[in-house]
Amino acid sequence: MNPDSLRTLGVPPNAWKVDEKIADITRSPIAPQPVTLDTETKTLRLDLAKAAMLVIDMQNDFCHPDGWLSHIGVDVTPARTPINPLQNLLPKLRSHAMPIIWINWGNRPDLLNISAASRHVYNPTGDGVGLGDPLPKNGASVLMAGSWAAQVVDELEPKPQDICVDKYRMSGFWDTPLDSILRNLGRTTLFFGGVNADQCVMATLQDANFLGYDCILVKDCTATTSPEYCWQATLYNVKQCFGFLSDSQAMLEAIK
Repeated sequence: MNPDSLRTLGVPPNAWKVDEKIADITRSPIAPQPVTLDTETKTLRLDLAKAAMLVIDMQNDFCHPDGWLSHIGVDVTPARTPINPLQNLLPKLRSHAMPIIWINWGNRPDLLNISAASRHVYNPTGDGVGLGDPLPKNGASVLMAGSWAAQVVDELEPKPQDICVDKYRMSGFWDTPLDSILRNLGRTTLFFGGVNADQCVMATLQDANFLGYDCILVKDCTATTSPEYCWQATLYNVKQCFGFLSDSQAMLEAIK
């Protein structure tokens, strides 16, 4: 076998090398990057080469004063608190080749995969500004893929090497390619940030746990506009049932 004659098919590490006679399915290993991370319950030994950072719903409709939540009377100030910690953390993670995956609510223009029950949550009277409707201030379509409303806030502009996934429910795994992407990349340890902690972040983290991923909630990179008891319940349930709690400073200390 002449290795120079083989061409790569797939995304490493889930990639074959092939020519007209040979399919090399051994898959090249990724060099490990072991680190030690402090969490609130245990000290973790983990491999950065098998980890990814998921940032959920840090988009204009949820975090910008001209966005949808603000329009319906929600104080979005808490939703903006993860911005600065994420600004400090994400470049360091990229420098260690950790994938940054932006999971944003971004619906189809025709809303064909959104049920009446889902639409009712966000427009219970039917005459408000709900999914797909234009925002009065700027005409952007609420949580519509490609609209200003669904874009990541300017302070956290995704980089070209980052990965973007549109979601259509609170969980980033439901009816999306997220699980397939993570499995192709060989990532089994997931860090979580974004909003709202008790809703979309928690739903995604729970599904990740159910699918067998190792889950770490990064507290200062996560927030909610819900009452304080919702935040406390989220932290309790993550520690008790679904994973670990850490913060960006502990992560920076681990990878420095």
